[in-house]
Amino acid sequence: MDLWKGLDVLRQKKWTVTFAILNLLSLSSAARSPAQSPGDLACRKLQHALGPSIVNKPNDQDYHSVVFGAWSLFNTQYSPTCVVLPRTSNDVQITMAAIYQYDSKFSVQAGGHSAPKGWNNVDHGVLISFEHMRNISYDSIKDTIVMEPGIRWGESVTLLESQGVAPVGGRVDDVGTGLLLGGGISFLSPAHGFAADNFVELDVVLVDGTLVTATETNEFSDLFRALKGGANRFGIVTRYEVRAIHTGTADDKTWFGGLIQYPPSSFEALAKAISNYTLYATDPNAAILLYFAHFLQPDDTVQSFAIASIFYNGTSLPSSVFGEFLSIPALQTNLSPMSYPEIASSLSEPQPANGHAQMFGAVVIAGGEDDMHVEVLRQWLNFTNVFQDEYNTTVLAFTPIPISQIAIGRERGGNAMNSPLGSAISRLPLYINECDKKQSVFETYGQYEFLKQTYAKYDPTRFNVRRMDGPQGL
Repeated sequence: MDLWKGLDVLRQKKWTVTFAILNLLSLSSAARSPAQSPGDLACRKLQHALGPSIVNKPNDQDYHSVVFGAWSLFNTQYSPTCVVLPRTSNDVQITMAAIYQYDSKFSVQAGGHSAPKGWNNVDHGVLISFEHMRNISYDSIKDTIVMEPGIRWGESVTLLESQGVAPVGGRVDDVGTGLLLGGGISFLSPAHGFAADNFVELDVVLVDGTLVTATETNEFSDLFRALKGGANRFGIVTRYEVRAIHTGTADDKTWFGGLIQYPPSSFEALAKAISNYTLYATDPNAAILLYFAHFLQPDDTVQSFAIASIFYNGTSLPSSVFGEFLSIPALQTNLSPMSYPEIASSLSEPQPANGHAQMFGAVVIAGGEDDMHVEVLRQWLNFTNVFQDEYNTTVLAFTPIPISQIAIGRERGGNAMNSPLGSAISRLPLYINECDKKQSVFETYGQYEFLKQTYAKYDPTRFNVRRMDGPQGL
């Protein structure tokens, strides 16, 4: 199969970097709305305070485009009482104050790319959508980028390309800024840390509507660190200021790499290779994403293959880093000099990006555990074979987290995940952006006790946990 055609089909079927992602074809739900619910009261007050152009009810056009525009069809099954489309942080403050006053359920949607059911939509409550807050700018004096929460990573790279800078963001272009709050993994991460490690300043609306600005050194430094992995539990970020990475323009071919497609006969060798890479790779200029795909084609035949997205910030792929992958029998290899904008769009999603129901799940494996990597591969293959009549696509992906990526985060004040360094590994944190909602992700964090204490400080009535769906454990 042609590599690019295969990738197009895979995109159409929807995929992401997790263990066993399962896609269904269609879902629907019936709307119910209890009279005089907390959501009714909050929405009535908000429509009076902000106006119908910002607060949409079920018969309004923007309501439908937001509710049914979620990336996963599981998250289109909900019926919010109203959808709030703020234009400013003040709009978000007014919204949260009303939600808090009436004890209404609520949810927040930035890019809408979240897979866990209910994390970016809500029944009979207030859905806050950042569809109209998508500005981004580069400050050359401070060498930072300021983003509103509705921007997506493809847009951010495109809009800043002429200035030769980019934020450390996602690897798929339609992913939104919610990725930052989960930590965030980028092809820039080996050299610059998790995306959240590049925070400079955050404007945060707390559950009662209070707006604070958090930095590494001010009175809200604990909140600042908690938001590096704390997902949607600690407040609503309405402005991100992050470090600018000088990635070059579209004409600057300072990278080398591309995609290599492999047949099923190479799967086990690839699992061993990614295990070795994770253990031994120390070059921060190298980045790789390896995924295995199994999907049902339109003619009901099954196609399986693996693709390695391999990139190096240099003129060629060093054999000392990527030699094992380059020696494994491949179906097709497409490698060439590349610019960073080309890398950022190499895993681009089609438009519209939604259209399938997604189920995620994640595991963490230490580098060098060849047997474990191969066992995970075999378990995924077994799962795929057993349930192939129920799901049209399953994907297994391995994302190495090198020591350099962890060390940078520690140098910049640390993050909530607090991944261990060295050989004495007592606990490996899960990556929340790729987990199922039933996984107790926070409990795997090295800073779990810190997270609980910080949450209790900023939300003493536990309003967020009681009234919004999200990660458990706080």
